[in-house]
Parts: sequence; C-alpha cells; structure tokens
Amino acid sequence: MLALHQAIREGSIPDAKIAAVISDQPNAAGLALAAESGLKTLVIERCGRLREEHDREIVAALKEAEVDLVCLAGYMRLLSLPFIEAYRGHILNIHPSLLPAFPGLDAQRQALEHGVKWSGCTVHFVDESLDGGPIVGQRIVPVLDQDTEQKLSARILEHEHQLYREAVALVLSGAYEIVGRRVLRKN
Repeated sequence: MLALHQAIREGSIPDAKIAAVISDQPNAAGLALAAESGLKTLVIERCGRLREEHDREIVAALKEAEVDLVCLAGYMRLLSLPFIEAYRGHILNIHPSLLPAFPGLDAQRQALEHGVKWSGCTVHFVDESLDGGPIVGQRIVPVLDQDTEQKLSARILEHEHQLYREAVALVLSGAYEIVGRRVLRKN
C-alpha cells in the first residue's frame, strides 16, 4: 500500500489517488502507516458475520469512496461472488509466487518444500478462483540454497513493490486487453 502511495506521489502511477485503505483488522500495521501518510482509513470488522454480509459492507464503502480499482495486499480471505461482480475486472491482487504455482497461503514455504530454483511474485485480476485470475505481470526471484522462508519472502517483497506499481499503472492506463486468460499489452 505504501509502495503504491509513493508511486502515485512520484507520478509513476499518473492521475491516481488512494481513496481509502480498508482492513478487517483494527490493529493492522498498514492502517497506522496509511493514517500517518494522511490516507483515509476504514476498519470493517468481520465480527463473526457471513462473508457476503461483510463483503457487502466493504463494497458499500468502496462505492461511497468512488473507488475504480481495488488493490488487495495481505487480504487473506476469498472474496464473495457479489464483491467480485461489483468490481469484476477492477480488482488486483499481489501473490508471492509465480502463479499458477503455489496458490493460497504459505507460498514461499511451498516453494522451498518443493525445491524449486525460481520463485517470484504475480499480480493478477481477481476472479472466483483461488489466485487464478488473469495474470497482469510477474517477477522472477531465484531461490538460493541458503534461503529460509523469511529470507525468500523478504527478497520477493522487494519485487512485489515494484511489480504492483507497474501493474496498477498499466491497468489504470487501459493499455491492455484480456484475451481468454491472457492480459496483453496494447501497442
């Protein structure tokens, strides 16, 4: 979130602003950082509610803030169909693996356990599947022999910040088209 905020301030993502930072966790570190940066923050707790009920409240807040593009970061819950339908084609997620490899939780641990030599990160459109929407962009990160989950995660995170900036800029520019499951850049 802060990397996107910085990219907007620097002009790397032109004609954009962060309308709101929303979390379901009142003590989320990102909320405090967002508030310190002067961004509007909202907490919409789950409170034992059904996913669709919680998502409807988030969608209402997004609509009220006139949000055009939803950027997920660290949101560890599948979105309901009504949420996806409200913003279909306008929800991005960042994931710490080269999808379709290692979707879901603990991607870096999965990569190490499988002994892959390359991992990375992926920005994709969100659809009904788990980390399976059309891929906007990817970055490759080598898996080193001495890597731990923490070391690999830290190296991937550096690439996530840059990739997310580039993907958001591309999507907001409209210089792409989705053909089947492929996101193609327009010339």
